[in-house]
Amino acid sequence: MENFFAPCPRGLEAVLAQELTGLGAAAVKAGAGGVEFSGPFALCYRANLESRIASRVLWKVASAPYTNEEDIYKTTLALPWQSWFDVSHTIRVNLAALRCELKSLDFVTLRIKDAICDRFRSACGQRPSVNTERPDVRIHAFLTKSGLTLYLDTTGEPLFKRGWRVATTEAPLRENLAAGILRLAGWVPPEPLLDPMCGGGTFLIEAALMALDRAPGLNRGFAFEKLKNFRPAAWQELRAAATQRARAAAALEIYGSDLYGATLDAARANIEHAGLTGVITLKQANVLELSPPAASGVLVANLPYGVRMGDQEDLGEFYPKLGDALKQRFAGWRAYLLTADTELPRRIRLSASKRTPLYNGALECRLLEYKIITGSARRAPPSGSSELS
Repeated sequence: MENFFAPCPRGLEAVLAQELTGLGAAAVKAGAGGVEFSGPFALCYRANLESRIASRVLWKVASAPYTNEEDIYKTTLALPWQSWFDVSHTIRVNLAALRCELKSLDFVTLRIKDAICDRFRSACGQRPSVNTERPDVRIHAFLTKSGLTLYLDTTGEPLFKRGWRVATTEAPLRENLAAGILRLAGWVPPEPLLDPMCGGGTFLIEAALMALDRAPGLNRGFAFEKLKNFRPAAWQELRAAATQRARAAAALEIYGSDLYGATLDAARANIEHAGLTGVITLKQANVLELSPPAASGVLVANLPYGVRMGDQEDLGEFYPKLGDALKQRFAGWRAYLLTADTELPRRIRLSASKRTPLYNGALECRLLEYKIITGSARRAPPSGSSELS
């Protein structure tokens, strides 16, 4: 059994733990920023291929206490790096720390790199080259106040890079965050789904890939293919099973709209590149005037928060109108609104049934759940500061 760690957008740890358990992981433990789990090494093949929520899958190769940089160097030097990957592969060392008291993390990173190179030089007379842009092998180190953990990255390019995004729009949502939000929303196909401010189509495409049971990593390569313990036959068997399982494209009750035609053009380009032409219905419309495409369903949106839509005065007018539109037109729907704007919960004047803290990169957000019923409870905007807490 090997030990792994899968980082994910903060706030999605619980749904990632559920997903990994479903993929066959053992000893699953959610923590801040990711999930620990165990299994045979080939489990990392499946996790990379199938996980919609993880950002990476890291293979834990060492854990040890330290008191200084020399301890870190010695722990790293003692590992059999030459048995894990070839000296011809380029490397990069990434370091993260929490409550670490060492003076220079840059120096610690350098010492880890030196130890790996010294181990190769001792074992085979050569050392690997460093490539900080597109390395063959990434080594991840994590320091606490007194502990060092070392990982080999089995992923390579982050898992949210599915390969379907060919057109970008302003403030795009990462694919794994969108997939995690759909899980938090409890959306299960064939329930109708609507994104009325769809941008480049991230929510729509991720939903369609779920509905058609298409593995998100099917059309890309992974770093584990460059490791010496890689078993091509096992990998090809997993890919073949995922390919066979995927359903053919067919029209689904997944709907998207946006105010701007150019934005919809970007969404159409991404949908086409994802092989989902004819699956998703798009239309140009103002969210404040949009009629629901079904009697009930899930509405999900990444809302503007100043950067994407004018100044705060514009948003101050928009949010109450959005609340009115939801109440008047979307009775029977559940709405999930992602926002980084601390004023939205107060201004929209609807009572959220749930508030889930999430991070879009470094940006702190809330996913607000509104269950829209006929005559939804409205409240006047309270005096004082925001409710985003």
